[in-house]
Parts: sequence; structure tokens; C-alpha cells
Amino acid sequence: GINAEYGSFSSNPPMFMDASVAAAVPAAGVGVGVGAGTGGGVAGDDQDLSEIYALVLDLTHPDNREAALLELSKKRETVPDLAPVLWHSVGTIAALLQEIVTLYPLLSPPKLKAHASNRVCNALALLQCVASHAETRTLFLNAHIPLFLYPFLNTVSKTRPFEYLRLTSLGVIGALVKMDDSDVINFLLSTEIIPLCLRIMETGSELSKTVATFVVQKILLDDLGLSYICATYERFYAVSTVLSNMVSQLMEAPSQRLLKHIIRCYLRLSDNARSREALRQCLPEPFRDGTFATFLRDSDIATKRWLSQLIAVVG
Repeated sequence: GINAEYGSFSSNPPMFMDASVAAAVPAAGVGVGVGAGTGGGVAGDDQDLSEIYALVLDLTHPDNREAALLELSKKRETVPDLAPVLWHSVGTIAALLQEIVTLYPLLSPPKLKAHASNRVCNALALLQCVASHAETRTLFLNAHIPLFLYPFLNTVSKTRPFEYLRLTSLGVIGALVKMDDSDVINFLLSTEIIPLCLRIMETGSELSKTVATFVVQKILLDDLGLSYICATYERFYAVSTVLSNMVSQLMEAPSQRLLKHIIRCYLRLSDNARSREALRQCLPEPFRDGTFATFLRDSDIATKRWLSQLIAVVG
């Protein structure tokens, strides 16, 4: 299992998932925590609202659902209160979850095709909208809806439909952690999200790696998350080993945005006294010998400052 690979992170694994389902997890690419607005405002005029309500109603009718998913996913950025409408309308969230669980049999062995991937990614985009909204985020967590995405994140097939699915699923988690809400971090730490992200950080596409690293970074930036990861050597070692492997991969295929998140993770780890001592022994040599100095010259100033701070603190 994934915990055998990356150490024992979760004391409370998702109870509803059996091993076969947990072995299959998709994600899709809506970006690093990019989501719908965080509430407020009136969603356009009465005609626009009527159209939205009609589309939301169509989600509960199987024959109309696919078209409604597509249209609503296009509108999620322009309708500020779409998330509460989705959450509080009867049967809508159940319909979105039905779209997700219907795909589980296609995950292992991998049989997912582009059309099915695109369809479920439209459903995931709407869930990301709900996850991003201040009024619905806590309700979303209390219902444990992120767990339905974990089978997608647990997939390893590198075909485009699977990669898109993993990236979009990561986008939902990214939208949650972007809110800097300790309740979000507390929830995620009770699940398998860290080992799932660690595997994607090692084996995913550049964009998936970036979003997964962003999620781990945001967990680390929360005091509870930092304490959790540094509580045992095994957890620290799992995270630091993956980060070190990623640095080695960047020597072959440089990525400024990925390097930025990796450095920020290392700098945050150095805030913990025990992990700071460990980093003195295991900090990647390219950080010390100036390998990335030229590469960072054109990067943002913050990343260069973080690297300088890291070297100064770790020595």
C-alpha cells in the first residue's frame, strides 16, 4: 500500500474505501487552488439566475446532466454564489458524487478514456467551486467529500485522461488549502493526503508535481501540519526524501515554479528544531554549491530570498 511506500502518515484511513478502490484515484487540472470566488454578491440578473437554476436542476436528470456539467463548469468563475446554490439544492451534490463513483471501476485496471475523464473533471470543477466558497467549505469538509477524490489521486497510469483526472482532483485539494484554514489542515491530516501527494510529487507530470507540492507546502505552513510531519523521523524522512529526489530531477528538467515550492517546503521544515538538525545532514548539495544560482537569477526575488534564508539557517 501507499503507506508502506511513504511511511505511516494516517491514523484514520478513509473508512468507506476498500483496498481496490483506494488503489485507484484520479485528478484533473484546474490549477493550483484556482477556484470560484469566495462568496458575496448577487449572481447576475433574474434571467441569469433562472438559467443557473435550470442547469442545476438538470444535474439531477441523467439525460441532461452531461450538458449541464459542461455549462456550469464554464460559469463557475462568473457566478459568485454558484457554490451555495449547488450545495443547498436537492440532490445536486449526490449527482456530482454519482459522477465520481461511476468512474471507480475504470481506474484499476486502467480503462479510462478521454470523454469520461472530461465529464468527471467538469463535475470536479463544480466541487472545487464548493470547496473554495467561504459559506460551503466547512460543510464540504464535514461531509468528507474530499475522500471521494482519493481513488483518483491514487492512480498511476500516465495516459492523458488519467493525468487530467489527477490534476483536476489536486485542484480541488489545492483550493481547500489555499484558504489557510486550520480546520482544512486538521481534516487532511486525518486522511491519506500526504502519501498520495508524495507519490505524485515523484512520478507525476510537471504540473501535477507542482500542485501536489503546493498542497504539502500549505500543510507545512500550518503549525499543526509542521508538527505532524516532524513528529516522527519516518514522516520527516518520507517528505525530505521525496523533496531531495525532486531536486535531482530538476537538474535534468528545470522548472522555476516547482523549484519555488520545493525551496519553500525546505525552509518551513527548517523552522522545526529537530528537522533543522536533520537537514544539516540531508539538504541537497545543489542548494549549497550554487547550482541553482543562475537558474534563479531570472526568477522571483522571494525564491532567491528563501534559498538564502535556508542556507543561513541550516548552514
